[in-house]
Amino acid sequence: MSAPQNFAKALTVGAFLAASVSVAVAKPHSDLSIDSSASAEVQAAFASWVNGVKPTSKEKCFGVALKGGNDCKSASGLTCQGSSSSDFQGDAWAYVPAGSIRLTAKVL
Repeated sequence: MSAPQNFAKALTVGAFLAASVSVAVAKPHSDLSIDSSASAEVQAAFASWVNGVKPTSKEKCFGVALKGGNDCKSASGLTCQGSSSSDFQGDAWAYVPAGSIRLTAKVL
């Protein structure tokens, strides 16, 4: 194969891998949803949070932190931020948009 053919093949493989990786990566909290009874303001804040934006007006919510995504230590032995060992670990908490905690549910 010539150098231009090798280069073209490498670009094709690289583009394929990049597309594969970008499709496989889920949004940070895509397994969670919010009840439609939430106010428009809370729904907008929740939608931003689901896409990875930290809420400005917030409250602690246990059981929604993703693996390594808890916001601080817990009483049961997590030592610091980012130390949860699994997604939706019951004793790990994360900040969620204020007003959304009672309206948030895991999508089954």
